[in-house]
Amino acid sequence: MLTTHSAVVILSAAFIGVVFGFLTYAATPNLPAAVIAGLTAAGASFLGLRQVIGR
Repeated sequence: MLTTHSAVVILSAAFIGVVFGFLTYAATPNLPAAVIAGLTAAGASFLGLRQVIGR
């Protein structure tokens, strides 16, 4: 089971990654670049959100 903190961080990071991937694909219709941008944004936001959202 996940704690509420973990669930919020993971879902928020996934949402941010999807948004960044979609915006990258909308700007340049290059699917591999959009996937890489989305994964990078999700990973970076996961690390940041873990620190920002308190327990």
